[in-house]
Amino acid sequence: MQFALILLLLLVLACAGGSFITQGQTYEWYAAQYSERAAGAIIALGLDHVYQCWWFVAITAFLCLNLIACNLVRLPSLLKRYRQAGEAERYVHTAGAVSAEEPLDEEQARKVFSDLGFRQITQGEGFLFAARNRAGFWGAWVCHLGILILIIGFGFGQMAKETYMVYGLPGQSKAIGDTSYILTIDDFSIGLREDDTVEQYTSRLTVHNASDGTSQSAEASVNAPADMYGMRFYQNSTGWAARVNITENGEPLQSEVICVGEYVSVEDKPDLVVYLNAFYPDYYLDPGQGPMSLSSKINNPAYLYSVFYMGQMLGMNALLETEELTIDEYTVTFSEPQNFTIIQIKKDPFTFLALIGGLVTLLGLVLAFYIQYSAVWAVEENGKWTMHGTSPKGGVLFRDRFLRAVTGKEQEN
Repeated sequence: MQFALILLLLLVLACAGGSFITQGQTYEWYAAQYSERAAGAIIALGLDHVYQCWWFVAITAFLCLNLIACNLVRLPSLLKRYRQAGEAERYVHTAGAVSAEEPLDEEQARKVFSDLGFRQITQGEGFLFAARNRAGFWGAWVCHLGILILIIGFGFGQMAKETYMVYGLPGQSKAIGDTSYILTIDDFSIGLREDDTVEQYTSRLTVHNASDGTSQSAEASVNAPADMYGMRFYQNSTGWAARVNITENGEPLQSEVICVGEYVSVEDKPDLVVYLNAFYPDYYLDPGQGPMSLSSKINNPAYLYSVFYMGQMLGMNALLETEELTIDEYTVTFSEPQNFTIIQIKKDPFTFLALIGGLVTLLGLVLAFYIQYSAVWAVEENGKWTMHGTSPKGGVLFRDRFLRAVTGKEQEN
């Protein structure tokens, strides 16, 4: 048990590290977020891919072996205890944990069994015996089995799961990673409260399977993911997008919508790139803090852009919607700000196993805490029957119920 607790603690710490440290990034990314020393430690310890790291797999494997060994070692004694709990001979020649002082006749004794909920009574030579809820003995064992299944499902799920991130505007279709599935964003809406704060983000999605031509549609919102083709779609976040209009010598050249963080290359000069860094719906230039938005409403839209030519930055500035950016013979404007949606997609083939483990663990807890074993027996002597009972987990409550059934009176504490 001590070894199991140590392993559980290590597993919890590993999972905490995997939750707080963004997984799957490069050394440069970690160095930029933390420091070069921290980045080196993260890479060296495998904290950039915790759930696939050899030591995480080893901890999970040892914990599973420990639980299997514990259950196997306890199984023979548990089977013996379960069998013996239904044998009258083990009880009828001894006094119970609680006994009645006044003897009863047989009819009264049988009524006590009935009042206590015992329906099947074993009658022998000079005794009556009944036991119930022997399944309660299995509570801890079933709970350990459920934890084992849960850990296996979680561990294998973390090692085998695939995660994708897709973002886009209503009407756009994008591939889901390297799979054969295409995600189309049919619609995206933002629900507001009366005070104009966001209440809910909702996306209507359609997934098309290019391999067989089938499609499935569903709606995903915050805390209400959608399930399609064995994948779970989470409404992760949102951001801003805008239309970039480029003219050449006053003639329209190109017009396309890009999201913040994306760029557009000029069609007849691909080395010239316009990058959309940020969008401010209610732009204000603070002398101390720089550009900011006073509210989320589109009152004074401004676009923070960067211009690159042959990989070199030419400049960065904020451009109001009424302003133009001129680069030689090209003119750039921004318009039509709109929200795009970010969808996180997870595919975990072992989710069902974790679910089964959780249900089995819950069953074990119910057996352990709510299914309480009890036994009652009556012994005859000179035509009178003396009642006895026991309930290892029943305690005072069982004693009160037992004596109340025998005497027909409430017991005083």
